[in-house]
Amino acid sequence: MPETNLSSKNQIFIPRDAREALQLKPGDKLLIRSLGGNILILAKPKSYHRAILGRGAYPKNYLKKERQSWK
Repeated sequence: MPETNLSSKNQIFIPRDAREALQLKPGDKLLIRSLGGNILILAKPKSYHRAILGRGAYPKNYLKKERQSWK
């Protein structure tokens, strides 16, 4: 599991595999949520309406690949 450090300016580096999984580009917005002693980082959806409906929240074919891995 990749690890990162908090800089003296309170910045973190997001490892390449995480950026690629979320398809992040410079300037993209992220959502940060505190869950107990952990944090959850999510890519901010371009459309909350589509994300709530379950469309557009994941990269194309992501859910299909995940479901196939369960078999």
